[in-house]
Amino acid sequence: MITARLKQILLLLLKQDKPVTVQKLANAAGISKRTVQREMEYLPSEMADYHLEFQSRTGRGVWIEGSGEDKKAFAKYLRQSDSDGYMDREERRKHLTLELLKDKTPRKLFYFSNLFQVSEATVGNDLEAIELWFERYNLKILRKPGYGVCMEGSEKDYRRAMREFLQENMNSVLIRDFYEDTDFHEEIEKDQEQDIFKMLDREILLRVIDCVRDLDNNRLNHLTENSYTGLILHITIAINRILKGDLIEENPKLYQFVEKEEDFHVAGILAEALEEEFEVEIPKMEQAYICLHIQASKSQYMASGQLYQNSFKKEILSCIHDMIDAFDPEIAYRLKQDDEFIEGLMAHLQPTLIRLTNHMHIGNPVLPQIKAEYPEVFQKCLRVSKVLENYLKCEIPEEETGFFAIHFGAAQQRLENELQSRRQVQLGIVCASGIGISRLMLTRISRFLGDRVQITTWGKTDVTPYAAEGIDFFVSSIHFEFEGADILQVDPLLSDQDLERIDRKVKYYSHMPAKRVMENDFSRQLEQVNYMAVQIKSMVKDMQCIEMEKGISFENLLTVVSEKMTPYIDRRRIIQRDIMERERIASQIFPEMRFALLHARTAGVNKPNFSVCVPGGSRSFEHPYFKDVGAVIIMLMPKDEHMKENGDMLGYLSTCLIDDDEFLNIILKGEEESIRDKFNRLMRQYFNAYLEKL
Repeated sequence: MITARLKQILLLLLKQDKPVTVQKLANAAGISKRTVQREMEYLPSEMADYHLEFQSRTGRGVWIEGSGEDKKAFAKYLRQSDSDGYMDREERRKHLTLELLKDKTPRKLFYFSNLFQVSEATVGNDLEAIELWFERYNLKILRKPGYGVCMEGSEKDYRRAMREFLQENMNSVLIRDFYEDTDFHEEIEKDQEQDIFKMLDREILLRVIDCVRDLDNNRLNHLTENSYTGLILHITIAINRILKGDLIEENPKLYQFVEKEEDFHVAGILAEALEEEFEVEIPKMEQAYICLHIQASKSQYMASGQLYQNSFKKEILSCIHDMIDAFDPEIAYRLKQDDEFIEGLMAHLQPTLIRLTNHMHIGNPVLPQIKAEYPEVFQKCLRVSKVLENYLKCEIPEEETGFFAIHFGAAQQRLENELQSRRQVQLGIVCASGIGISRLMLTRISRFLGDRVQITTWGKTDVTPYAAEGIDFFVSSIHFEFEGADILQVDPLLSDQDLERIDRKVKYYSHMPAKRVMENDFSRQLEQVNYMAVQIKSMVKDMQCIEMEKGISFENLLTVVSEKMTPYIDRRRIIQRDIMERERIASQIFPEMRFALLHARTAGVNKPNFSVCVPGGSRSFEHPYFKDVGAVIIMLMPKDEHMKENGDMLGYLSTCLIDDDEFLNIILKGEEESIRDKFNRLMRQYFNAYLEKL
């Protein structure tokens, strides 16, 4: 018997006129490579009746050998071969859902039976199976004898279901066929293409994309990829419906909510462009919903201060603190001190609250990966979502919980890393002589813990109160006691359990204050002061104001900057790579404040660096990436053991950009001497404050 899977694979192969890899075939069928290989072990004997032969060649792929006419005849036979249809049940039900969404006109069961080549009873079962999906969007499937099958519900809910269906299936073969021009899709039969892909008009979609792109609006340009795609889908569906005369229902409360928002102005500009492009009137209510989608979209950056302009700031922060307490009470206090985490979560919550209160769903493509790889964090975030659920009085979807897991998981990992790397632990190894088994133990522990510890070896009789004064704990392979010392007795060969016990102690002591050795305090302070003085002197000396072409691109600017930083080509590439990677995480372009901050921790430099790039002969850069930006500030920190000292110093300068208006104004004027003078004064203030803390 020919299975539905094998039939699907054969129909795809019959459309090919050249070899194709099994992986491509699997991608097109929406199944695994292994499934394709397993199905092809049972090729039907009927192929020979149509003078066709299956071919497979290593390095080339697979194909069906035969004439075009024989291929068409065999494809027709496959589609008519039995009553179970030519696609599996899951894919057929997706097609049925799509059919109901793309056309509200009542249609008889016979229509669907003929379309999918199954019995009317099978169609009836499929309709019952997909009813629950439609109920999620307040839509009902109506079946009336003599009338047919259609949907009932509001235009708003109907559009929401359309958008969610598209987002749910964006990566499946069903929707991918619509967007990709691969070999599998170029020869889709015309009638099938019309039946499957009319829900969105391809031409409308492309015109909407061009329209949004041509606006070159800074707010829209900085949306994340997922949010940008969601907005494009919403607009395309809206235009499609408006052209058919199906308008969204009036919602005066929503209109009053958004009309005073800044994004409503952006939505108005976009609506005007769409009116001109499609020669159609965009009602104000449609503009309000476009605004709502922009507000509910995540941006790649969040300008300083923008988080705290809302009147309900304190209420939101209180909710965030409750969410943190629910996540993990043991680390809640430290998480609440993590400004980067709090601001990131606040920025995420702003569009999230709009989505949830307006019942707008967002896709989360990494949700399965999060649940599989970070199950503990996800389970904790279910408690986080429960707090927000009680706050908003609405259900929190798993997709949103998955996004919380990303924020909380990253903060937890960052906290663990900080605790582990706060300081190097002083570890002493004791054996009978100090030159025998202790040396073997030292080698294994060093390989296991790396530079997290500084190890010294001792003979049992060599440990004195003075020697033990700076040691956090001892590891010994013999029975050993010393008053006031923390001693961990282990097997001489150090089992895995012993290494785990040592690791736990290192983690504990790494975030405890180091033992004070009075005789060395003053020497250490001198070393710290000397290090800081050298770093500040170097930064003041190396500070540059680099004049750039006003139309320079992001990549070319990085090239020029790296050339100014170092003469070594390999280090230039490292600097460029690290800044790009940091910018991908969260863009630091602040057009409303007229500056961009490009910073990274990089092995491309061995000293901290502060430099400024300004557009030559112009008030602002003209490239779209730096639109409305008058200065690009570069801050680079070396990857060395002085991360805290360097981080505090560059963090102070970042704060000055926001808190000291004179500093930013001088930078925007682009006069190097004035910038250098102000920079010197700021670094002097920082150094004096540093000395006072010692």
